[in-house]
Amino acid sequence: MKLANEWKDYQILDMADGQKLEKWGEVILARPDPQIIWKDKSFPHQWKGINATYHRSKTGGGAWEYNKKLPDHWQVHYKKLTFNIKPMGFKHTGLFPEQAVNWDWMMNKIKSSKRKINVLNLFAYTGGATVACLSAGASVCHVDSSKGMIAWAKENVTSSGLQDRPVRFIMDDVVKFVNREIRRGNQYEAIIMDPPSYGRGAKGEVWQFEDNIFDLVQLCSQLLANKPLFFLINSYTTGISSQVLQNILTVTVQKKAKGIVSCGEIGLPMENSKLVLPCGIYGKWESKEN
Repeated sequence: MKLANEWKDYQILDMADGQKLEKWGEVILARPDPQIIWKDKSFPHQWKGINATYHRSKTGGGAWEYNKKLPDHWQVHYKKLTFNIKPMGFKHTGLFPEQAVNWDWMMNKIKSSKRKINVLNLFAYTGGATVACLSAGASVCHVDSSKGMIAWAKENVTSSGLQDRPVRFIMDDVVKFVNREIRRGNQYEAIIMDPPSYGRGAKGEVWQFEDNIFDLVQLCSQLLANKPLFFLINSYTTGISSQVLQNILTVTVQKKAKGIVSCGEIGLPMENSKLVLPCGIYGKWESKEN
């Protein structure tokens, strides 16, 4: 498992009974996580300073309970990157901190390549990977079907001081956009995707991970440049093994460009503990150039 263990502004303070206690900057949140099935708290005293707790409803969804007043939004920093945080519906905050381990890998690949890298970021959400790739010197095409998420991504780019870097923000259904890029003859040295388990596009298009992921990766392989750098798939879909992602990349991207295909889990360490929270899987293809 690869750990996102270089955060200064984010910490897991404790985990127990289905809840993780997190510190985002100076704000402490308690949020549910299905991986936390043990009951005992390691640091009971830490739970007294919570700003807000997200409670799931038995009928679906949930709501935040505020113990202390929170700002409308606040910022956290990861190395030279800055992200805007705020509590959203269905427990989210606008950032997945475990992805920092992938940001570091992408930034290193881009910087080490010493050539122009065009990145396609699909299902790009609030732009964590977009900000990381821009900071490393790449140009990025950021695609998401949500107007609100694209606006948030633009805020993150600006907050990180990267607003003058080459970035395109596209609000569109991912599959339709990829097909148009193929017809246009556009190519990318790197492709990132973080597809949901289930979702709808800008015009109601239905996305189902198990049904659609292979076809999308196969499509995207047609967008890879003659000397691609990497292809990364993230997934939080329950029941899907990381080996499945490696297999898909092996029968698609690896046929187009020989490189290294690998897979695994990503996670977050808990402060002052040997406990680690599993946070999803990845599959990646990378060139051998660096």
